[in-house]
Amino acid sequence: MKVLVVTDMQNDFIDGTLGTKEAIGIVDSAKAKIDSYLAAGDRVIYTQDTHTEAYLQTQEGQKLPVEHCMKGTPGWEISQRVYVIGCQVIEKPAFGSIELAEFISAIKEVESIELIGLCTDICVISNAMILKAKMPEIPIIVDASCCAGTTLESHKNALYAMKVCQIEVTGVNDYDAVQ
Repeated sequence: MKVLVVTDMQNDFIDGTLGTKEAIGIVDSAKAKIDSYLAAGDRVIYTQDTHTEAYLQTQEGQKLPVEHCMKGTPGWEISQRVYVIGCQVIEKPAFGSIELAEFISAIKEVESIELIGLCTDICVISNAMILKAKMPEIPIIVDASCCAGTTLESHKNALYAMKVCQIEVTGVNDYDAVQ
């Protein structure tokens, strides 16, 4: 079975407080990828960045003092344009999720794990690295055409860093320009 991790495709990251035109631009391709996994009988898991009222007092909040993905708000919700009812959702208070890696490692006969979503240079790379460390013999794939970073340069740097760490980067175009 293949596993698709849809990383933080939440309203605040798409067109909300931390949204970008690049994030808006990947919604349709992300939905198509999700649909293809489900049609093949494979597994789709969503991560959901989740913060509380204490966010601004956290280390992340001190370095990024923009309230976002506050639990229970519309910005926290996974975009209805990509969410499929019945799929697993794993809330995470930080960039990477140990819980995600443990959950996937408990699934029998995982052939590969593919990640898509937001942001390439923060949560996608963090989770890709955690998954690679937890399951070094399972191919970890990132589809660049279904990811967007905080900036173009950071997106490219993250893709390159993942490639160097033996994470397969697919869907590369001129925008991504991974060496």
